[in-house]
Amino acid sequence: MHAPDQPVTERRPELDALRALIVVGLIFFHSAMVFDTEGDFYVKNGATTNVTAAAGPVVVWAMPLMFVIAGVGAATSLRRRGAGGFAVERVRRLGVPLVFSAFALLPLPQWLRHRQDGSTESYLAYCRRFLDVHLSVSNLPFLVRGDEFESGHLWFVVLLLAFSLVVALLVALVTWRALGRSSAWSESTAAVVEARPVLLLVPAFPLAAVCAVWGLEVEYGGWHRLAYLIFFAGGVVIATDPRFRTAMRRIAAPAAWLCLPLFLASTPGFFGTDEPFTAMEPLAIWARVCYGVTGWCAVVAILGLLDRPRPAARSAVSSRRSRLTAYLGDAVLPLYVLHQPIVVAVAYVVVARELPAVAKFVMIVAVSLTLTIAIYDLLVRRTEVTRFLFGMRPTP
Repeated sequence: MHAPDQPVTERRPELDALRALIVVGLIFFHSAMVFDTEGDFYVKNGATTNVTAAAGPVVVWAMPLMFVIAGVGAATSLRRRGAGGFAVERVRRLGVPLVFSAFALLPLPQWLRHRQDGSTESYLAYCRRFLDVHLSVSNLPFLVRGDEFESGHLWFVVLLLAFSLVVALLVALVTWRALGRSSAWSESTAAVVEARPVLLLVPAFPLAAVCAVWGLEVEYGGWHRLAYLIFFAGGVVIATDPRFRTAMRRIAAPAAWLCLPLFLASTPGFFGTDEPFTAMEPLAIWARVCYGVTGWCAVVAILGLLDRPRPAARSAVSSRRSRLTAYLGDAVLPLYVLHQPIVVAVAYVVVARELPAVAKFVMIVAVSLTLTIAIYDLLVRRTEVTRFLFGMRPTP
C-alpha cells in the first residue's frame, strides 16, 4: 500500500470540537481553583477545600491534546506556506495576541489579586509596574521578565509560538521542500507503523523520561515544557502521512484500556509523597513515569477513537455541523485568551457575597462562560482589527 503524495488535509471537525471542549473545561477548572486549598490562584474564596485534585484524570490529557492538535495544524500550514510563510503566519496569529494581551488583559488578574489582599493602587498605576520588564534567557522560552509581569494562562501561546518557530527553522535548515511529500525516512516509518500500530505508543517512553528526570511544572498545566514539545512534535509527524492516522485508529482501543491501570498506578506517588511533581524519591519518580505514559496513551486513544471516516455526501445536517465546527475552530484561541481574566474578574465580585460555595461556583461558571462567548461573538469576531489582535484569520 502506497501513501499519496499529499496527506489528507480536510478539516477534521472532531479536532475543532475537542479544542473548544478543552477551553470551556478550563473555565470550569479555573472557577474551581477559586475554592481550592492548593494552588496560588489570583482570587480565593474565604472557605476552601481540596477540589481540583479531582481534575487529575482530565489534566493528564487535556493540554497535551491541545499541543498534539496544534502540531497537526502546524504540519498543514507548513505544507501550504513553506517554512518562511509558516513562521510569519505563526507570529501574526500567536505573537500579536501575546503582545496585545500583555497590555490589555494580563495585568487584570494580578491587580485583582493585590486588591483582594488589601491594595488600593489604581489599575493604571499597577499597569505601569506590571509592564516594567526586561529580557532574560534564564527561563526559556519565557523571555520577558519583571517583578510583576507574568504570561499567566498564555504560557500555552508562548510555548506554541516557540515550538512553531523551532519547527520552521528546522524545516528551513534541512530544505524540506514540502512537508506533505514524505521523505524516504517518513515513507518507511509510516509503512512500518501501519503494519505495527503498537509503535505509535513509542513516544510514551521519552515522555516518561522527561517526567521522571525533569519533573512536572504545576504552573504549566501539570506537564514539563519539554513534554509539551514531544506532544507537539508528535502531532506534526502524525499529519505527514495518512497511514499514521490509520495506525492510530487501530491502536486506539488498546491504548484506552491502558490508561486506567496506568493512571491508578501513579496515584500512590502523587498522594503519598510530599513533592510528587519534582521529588527524586522512587515512589514519586514511578508516579511521574506512569503519568507520562498515561498522557500519550490517552491522546492516542482519544484521537483514534474519534477519527472515523465521514461520508462524502453532504446533507443539510452535515452542512450545519461544518459551519459549527468552523465557528468553533476560529473561536478557540480568542476564547482561550479571554477566559481567565474574565473568570478572575467575575470571581472577585462573587466571592465577596454571602452565598454557599456551591452557589458561588455555579455563578462564576455561568457568568464567565456567558461573558466569554458574548465578548468573543459581539466584540472580537465582527471587526478586522479585533480579529487581528486576537490572532484570527481575516473575514472570509
